[in-house]
Amino acid sequence: MAASLAFYRALGLEFPADADAQPHVETVLPGGLRLAWDTVDVIRGFDPDWTPPEGSARVSLAFAFDSPAEVDAAYAELAAAGHSGKEPWNAPWGQRYAIVHDPDGNGVDLFSPLE
Repeated sequence: MAASLAFYRALGLEFPADADAQPHVETVLPGGLRLAWDTVDVIRGFDPDWTPPEGSARVSLAFAFDSPAEVDAAYAELAAAGHSGKEPWNAPWGQRYAIVHDPDGNGVDLFSPLE
């Protein structure tokens, strides 16, 4: 985590001083776009079968929605268009969450607060 955050700090992103030791770190960019980093242990906490990608970036974009229903609808629309992923679930950290893969195979997270 520390090495990754140091790299992005050098590019101008800001993180709390204690972020280097955290298992989950995120920053909000202008316009509301979030960039998030998770350790392997965090990912395996909700997807025990996860393995690191080979030959591909280890980056995931995340898009916030206002409600769990919007997460479900967005996932359904993308899945119907042929994109695979991890169907929506109620995450233990208080969000409705789904993962869908973009055309290049990058995971894109969809989330909202649980109501």
